[in-house]
Amino acid sequence: MQDQTRKIAFLEAQESRRLARKPSPAVAEGARFSAKWLKAHRKRLSLSAADYAKLVGVSELTIYNWELGKSKPSPEGLAAWVAIRDLGKREALRRLEMVGG
Repeated sequence: MQDQTRKIAFLEAQESRRLARKPSPAVAEGARFSAKWLKAHRKRLSLSAADYAKLVGVSELTIYNWELGKSKPSPEGLAAWVAIRDLGKREALRRLEMVGG
């Protein structure tokens, strides 16, 4: 039992470190940003702007501005968004739990 507990703790720590890494802007090369799609994705995941922002690694206000078309993501922000835009609801909630959301 202790061995399994240690393995789980190790894997959780590893996953937390992986999620904390910022994706490279090269990830977003060729990606197109759509404010409408971002808003639809957030709604489909049933996440608040604050929780969605935690997944992307930006502020809640930034998500609102992106959704309203008032601003567009920087290359780093676009890369972070591209990295999570294919997430399903279960995976998004699991990642939120890992980042403390």
